[in-house]
Amino acid sequence: MNKFKEIFLDLEQKIVAKEYPPHTLLPSENQLIQTYGVSRETVRKALNLLRNAGYIQKKQGKGSIVLDLNRFDFPISGLTSFRELQETQRIPSETKVVEIRKIAVSPKLHEITEWPVAAESWKLVRQRKIDGEVVILDKDYLDASIIQTLPEKRAQVSIYDYFENDLGLEIAYAQKEITVDPVNKELRDLMDLHPDDQHVVTVRSLVYLEDTRCFEYTESIHRLDKFRFVDFARRRKI
Repeated sequence: MNKFKEIFLDLEQKIVAKEYPPHTLLPSENQLIQTYGVSRETVRKALNLLRNAGYIQKKQGKGSIVLDLNRFDFPISGLTSFRELQETQRIPSETKVVEIRKIAVSPKLHEITEWPVAAESWKLVRQRKIDGEVVILDKDYLDASIIQTLPEKRAQVSIYDYFENDLGLEIAYAQKEITVDPVNKELRDLMDLHPDDQHVVTVRSLVYLEDTRCFEYTESIHRLDKFRFVDFARRRKI
């Protein structure tokens, strides 16, 4: 890993852990150069990564100010697994695999993914329990020609860790759609919804490998009162 990325990750961890609280200054460039034993160019590359990720704002004459992003909830952009969000933001949670089996690609799933009709795919349904309540239901459909095996124990922990570190897949990007959908009986049965909950938020994602193959379609269904979906946008003049 490049040194500036290592510095970025170290500073990111310290910001998330509030070693550098919101509205405070990061150490100066000169201090970071001494701390990490690197060049000014390397430090500036790391700071630019923090800036582009929305962690800091540079202010002339002052330095790098840590932004108050109240980071968790679910980022709209980016491609991060639930486990990574959980670990980064210290969310006390539990995952339960409700269903894991191979199914034939239906015409509807074909229309979404362009996988061949009747080809094999995996269906994986997981409950995400936070503070003792199932507030997220994740439904994943995976191309079985790419994901040939799917151990339940790995699915309970992190499928992306399994895909990347065991199968050697390079996950590159995703197309996302966010909708507010009516509650149905299945969601009542599988989630801890309030009696007056009539809607949920669904994040639908098509996920692609580095070679542009779509290998995953997922529906992540969230109880409305538990999460807000956030993003960080930096203005670019056109």
